[in-house]
Amino acid sequence: MGHRMAGKVALISGAARGQGRHHAVRLAEEGADIIAFDVVGPVPAQGAPTATPEDLAETVALVEKLDRRIVALEADVRDADAVTALVDRGVDELGGLDVVVANAGIQGNPGPAASTTPEDWAAVIDTNLTGVFHTVRPAIPHLVARGGGSIVITSSSIGLRSVPNLAPYGAAKAGLTGLMRTLALELAEHSIRVNTINPTTVATPMLLNPVNFRLFRPDLEDPTEEDARPVYRTLNALPVPYVEPDDISNAVLFLASDEGRYITGVALPVDAGYAVK
Repeated sequence: MGHRMAGKVALISGAARGQGRHHAVRLAEEGADIIAFDVVGPVPAQGAPTATPEDLAETVALVEKLDRRIVALEADVRDADAVTALVDRGVDELGGLDVVVANAGIQGNPGPAASTTPEDWAAVIDTNLTGVFHTVRPAIPHLVARGGGSIVITSSSIGLRSVPNLAPYGAAKAGLTGLMRTLALELAEHSIRVNTINPTTVATPMLLNPVNFRLFRPDLEDPTEEDARPVYRTLNALPVPYVEPDDISNAVLFLASDEGRYITGVALPVDAGYAVK
């Protein structure tokens, strides 16, 4: 176990599995205590398999195995009151807050903008953009009280370079850049840094599922990951189909720790060259 986050408390949304779970474990490995939450249930226009309470329990077990404290709660980022209550409860139990990792998000149902329903649009925007606001807003007073901190928002390479057939997702992720930059300016006087991580495709259930396999291989009736992998590979400049969750967690750790103490207002691509291709 390292010590870069010793004595720190980190709030992580979407922590039941995927990137969120990896962020929780990585920060705990470096000494942080964790406030973790996830909706652990179906969300409209999710576009990927649903996380479960058992998934969140596994995150808890992994953090506790590292001898770190964790407060894990079920909440939907679209519910501002619920998120505020859990942030306050977690801070009360763990004694403060130093880091926010606003990670929860959904892909949505792929398809042209002209055929995207208002309901699907609202579900993605409410989760991926408004949900980040709901996560960050109640955390700010606690970070100010701590004398500073770091907010890391999970955006996407698609927030930097758009693709067709994911209009709600692309709009939300691009919107996070504007939110991040505004917060970076507003919170700088409190020594609170705000940045986004912009990953390319990441090997998590959000990517590796039948919905995405069909999106990338519409020529096949029932494509597999093996069928989709060569198409994923074409997205990136480096010769990889996707990066691993730990690649993103290492970047989160860098921005959350004192190693990134003078980095704020930055959209950091961890994208295998996606944005420059």
